[in-house]
Amino acid sequence: MTSLTIRNLDEDAQRRLCMRAAENGRSMEQEARAILHTALDEDVVPTKKLGTAIHERFKPFGGVELEIPSREPMREPPQFD
Repeated sequence: MTSLTIRNLDEDAQRRLCMRAAENGRSMEQEARAILHTALDEDVVPTKKLGTAIHERFKPFGGVELEIPSREPMREPPQFD
């Protein structure tokens, strides 16, 4: 087992943790452990793929028509003789 120390926990959070622990009949340490287990057991699966999310975010702004330059034949590579 590993030990974890939480520093700089504000008084309000500590008070709420204490109240929640008392409501559940646990110590503050047991309650913090239960909260961590619950939070870590949740599957965090993105509902959309990145490309879809970006598209949906910018869709309200409309599209942009870009001028595509004509393609020219490739030039000869430089000679380093």
